[in-house]
Amino acid sequence: MEHVTEGSWESLPVPLHPRVLGVLRELGFPYMTPVQSATIPLFMKNKDVAAEAVTGSGKTLAFIIPILEILLRREEKLKKSQVGAIIITPTRELAVQIDEVLSHFTKPFPQFSQILWIGGRNPGEDVARFKEHGGNIIVATPGRLEDMFRRKAEGLDLASCVRSLEVLVLDEADKLLDMGFEASINTILEFLPKQRRTGLFSATQTQEVENLVRAGLRNPVRISVKEKGAAASSTQKTPSRLENYYMVCKADEKFNQLVHFLRNHKQEKHLVFFSTCACVEYYGKALEALVKGVKVMCIHGKMKYKRNKIFTEFRKLQSGILVCTDVMARGIDIPEVNWVLQYDPPSNASAFVHRCGRTARIGHGGSALVFLLPMEESYVNFLAINQKCPLQEMKVQKNTVDLLPKVKSMALADRAVFEKGMKAFVSFVQAYAKHECNLIFRLKDLDFASLARGFGLLRMPRMPELRGKQFPDFVPVDVNTDTIPFKEKIREKQRQKLLEQQRKEKTENEGRRKFIKNKAWSKQKAKKEKKKKRNEKRKREEGSDIEDEDMEELLNDTRLLKKFKKGKITEEELEKGLLTSGTRSVETDLGISDLEDDC
Repeated sequence: MEHVTEGSWESLPVPLHPRVLGVLRELGFPYMTPVQSATIPLFMKNKDVAAEAVTGSGKTLAFIIPILEILLRREEKLKKSQVGAIIITPTRELAVQIDEVLSHFTKPFPQFSQILWIGGRNPGEDVARFKEHGGNIIVATPGRLEDMFRRKAEGLDLASCVRSLEVLVLDEADKLLDMGFEASINTILEFLPKQRRTGLFSATQTQEVENLVRAGLRNPVRISVKEKGAAASSTQKTPSRLENYYMVCKADEKFNQLVHFLRNHKQEKHLVFFSTCACVEYYGKALEALVKGVKVMCIHGKMKYKRNKIFTEFRKLQSGILVCTDVMARGIDIPEVNWVLQYDPPSNASAFVHRCGRTARIGHGGSALVFLLPMEESYVNFLAINQKCPLQEMKVQKNTVDLLPKVKSMALADRAVFEKGMKAFVSFVQAYAKHECNLIFRLKDLDFASLARGFGLLRMPRMPELRGKQFPDFVPVDVNTDTIPFKEKIREKQRQKLLEQQRKEKTENEGRRKFIKNKAWSKQKAKKEKKKKRNEKRKREEGSDIEDEDMEELLNDTRLLKKFKKGKITEEELEKGLLTSGTRSVETDLGISDLEDDC
């Protein structure tokens, strides 16, 4: 490991507590990184800090150490229920990781209690844990923390507990805002005391972060730590020990290239990034079947309760493959990741930097590879200019085994795989259409036939983006896909039951006008309204020769006749009512004789 240092911890202008220094020695951090040496003294001298540093530069210790030192220097000791520091982070995985690092430092200080509040856990249990053990230092995701401020009815008055707050840290601040947590952050800030120290830490500073700096920090000191040497002149945003590669291949060759690469690097640890949750589900299943002798795990944002367990388990592995979305792109420190493989380029350029930053962390070496389609090759130049991230080409591997027939066989054998493949394709196309860099990633230039072959699809899905298009280069399998069963017997039994129910409904509804399901409800409603207006207009035109007064008389007479027919009035009362309304001839005009015959 190559040390990127700015001197020993003892050289800080503000001395650290001996037990803090002891923990640093135990963890194997004898020297500071540049962001730590720049941030810690300022933070400890009551300054608000907005720090920007490349990913993997040691930002976590840059705020954990000042938090402890500030709380240790308090005149009054914190009570169990008093909150001294809050660390907010965008994802639960990053929160778990920070909580784990923090626990090393709070262990020698039993007077401090820490608590982790993240999604995927029972909020009632979180409330009970806080009431029992307290939480002087809270590590939380924004949604769960905001929710905890509303738990007063359950006996948790968090608004009162945070009056003693000394430090607030927003880690990966740009991602917090990018993920739509701005409203939650603003709500949380309203509960916090103004007299506090605030730190914003991120690998990139966006305009949204700048706005938050203005709103939430008082006269902040801005810290920007760049790579040394050649990288400094270009302000490179990725670690200098990171080797960044790209590979250009067709859509129907990409999966074979990925599997070939993973089979040749079985003893290493990999993160494989996909653009959508559905793609993670589908390709994760395929890789599990095709890359033997390697632990393959999947993680994405729609997983509720399994994420924490999977993340913890993968961190402990010596080698393995984690198939994931951008939920793993920020701040996550997984030990000894050798390769970051980007099967799909991310939706924005800054996410590319964060993905790559999962390897080559704090002085370690690492490599990253992004797969590009021929039409996307100009993305390489774009990254070099926009993100100061140079890439070198890796040639396509020759004589790779064609594994797409095996993927098709998996879909034919199990409906779950078939459906996952269709969902993955649809989600990929929709994500591609929303790519921020749409001058390079253009949907109209996408070869859908090649893409579908690359997904191992049995047939093309029905979706708006493909409407009216012909695909002579894609040959669907000669199988009725409705007959493909689920491998899981219970699911197949439920499917058959549903199909039987649909067949019965179809038989019963034959000849009836059916409600058009595939049309938007709003469009159907508009159509009905239009038809109603047309009918009213026609009626008006047909009865335009009848004067308004005559129309009123006719309506009144019709009502009287209906009452007479139902036996509510006598014939004498009917005649009287008709004469009163001024009707000229009962028999001729309204057909009273016919009415009598009916009665």
